[in-house]
Amino acid sequence: MAYTKLNRSAATLTKNRTEGSISPFSGMCVTCVDGCIGMCEIGKSAYRGSEVLYPQPFGIITAASEKDYPIDLSHFTILGTAAGAHGVRADSDSATFEKVSVDTTIGADNSLKLKVPFIIPGMGSTNVAKQNWEGLAIGAALSGSMLTIGENVCAMDPGSEIKNGRVIHSPDMENRVKLFQDWRDDGYGTIAVQANVEDTRLGVQEYTIEKLGVESVELKWGQGAKDIGGEVKIKNLSKAQNLKKRGYIVLPDPEDPDVIEAFKKGSFKEFERHSRLGMVEEDSFMQRVEELRKAGAKYIFLKTGAYRPVDLARAVKFASKAKLDLLTVDGAGGGTGMSPWRMMNEWGIPSVEIWSLTYKYIKRLDEKGEYVPPVCFAGGITFEDQIYKALALGAPYVKAVGMARSPLAAAMVGKTIGKRIKEQQIPVYVERFGDEIQEIFSNAPELKHKYGEKFNQLPTGALGVHSYFKRLNQGLRQFMAGNRKFAFKYIERGDIASLTKEVAEVSGIPYITDVDKEEVDKILNS
Repeated sequence: MAYTKLNRSAATLTKNRTEGSISPFSGMCVTCVDGCIGMCEIGKSAYRGSEVLYPQPFGIITAASEKDYPIDLSHFTILGTAAGAHGVRADSDSATFEKVSVDTTIGADNSLKLKVPFIIPGMGSTNVAKQNWEGLAIGAALSGSMLTIGENVCAMDPGSEIKNGRVIHSPDMENRVKLFQDWRDDGYGTIAVQANVEDTRLGVQEYTIEKLGVESVELKWGQGAKDIGGEVKIKNLSKAQNLKKRGYIVLPDPEDPDVIEAFKKGSFKEFERHSRLGMVEEDSFMQRVEELRKAGAKYIFLKTGAYRPVDLARAVKFASKAKLDLLTVDGAGGGTGMSPWRMMNEWGIPSVEIWSLTYKYIKRLDEKGEYVPPVCFAGGITFEDQIYKALALGAPYVKAVGMARSPLAAAMVGKTIGKRIKEQQIPVYVERFGDEIQEIFSNAPELKHKYGEKFNQLPTGALGVHSYFKRLNQGLRQFMAGNRKFAFKYIERGDIASLTKEVAEVSGIPYITDVDKEEVDKILNS
């Protein structure tokens, strides 16, 4: 079985000439012909070079791996039962799915409440995140969820004021924070500010704590989509030069006269801005946590990527020793706004494998009586069945799952529909539901009742995120009711079973025909 697609992808706008006859190990056409214009990645690289490293067109897309990993969440099945109930009285009138509560808490003291056990991890300085932030922030706030402002936002903001190497004002950051805070629902959820190497040097987290009232911050070691720093494309020469002055790696060098001339002639149209690699050391990590606590951070999180097992062990142990409020583990194969395409497909520990390792490592600490941080699993999750499986796989330590591309998709669709309504150009597929916001968006009447006239201020992107989260909420509750689990705290690893021997070995979740053996024997032998 071939897991990887080589040398052609919609992500890089490339394809093979002989689509029916492709070498499985190189991805090249079986017959590579002299005279071909170069539609494949090799051919396109022959004239566009490093541009072809990245998914395209940058700024209006997100991308995720198309590698077919040997194991994924579909290799588990959710179990159900015909008897009993946990959390309500075990009778047919009490044990109905709308009685299920999916509220969860995170934080070292369990004081940070979430209405739903899914959150939106770091959305940073990419254009696609910025252009849809209104929908993401307000939609997450309405849903009682958590949203993280990703890396590099302040430095990428042309309106930022930086004095003595520290940010003192950023209109973009202030707007992102305010949009969430203005719509935060009944004290649920939080907005967190992430920081990488450059953000830390600029004092971004201290600025947001002291000036913007931010309570939650996140240290970032990496993400599942890539094992290098963040990248974006820059189409403006002066902006590229400014980012170099602010401490970033910018390629090609925007201050080189030959590069400037080539850019002005149109030889290339985009610069690349790269963040630096972080260097994890226990002493400096603990020192940074203490600095943030002294600065006034109420909650401190850590997000780590799909690095090798020893790095995951460091993340688990450091989060325990520092008594962090959340540890997010992001598996390979998830998504991004901007990452090298081959790297996104060919590096890191995939989601099910890294989540399984996380459970084992956390359990070891728990058995020794050490502090166990609340955990969030991220990496390619989109629907309620996957949410349940991920929560069960990591139970009882996993308190939420992280999703980025799917909420962003909901925000983009909601925004687009709102625009079409204003233009009176509603697509036929949507028009069958009506031609007004309160007809098309099924959650609009509920929000209109709750917010009254303020409802008219809601962007349709936020309606999209809230509607999507509402669907996930109900779908998850239905699965939980089928397992007779009527509150989040009752979810356990026994709620799922492995469908292959391989996934059973990797995850420690029993193979389907091995489930309930002792109980079965008791019943049959009675």
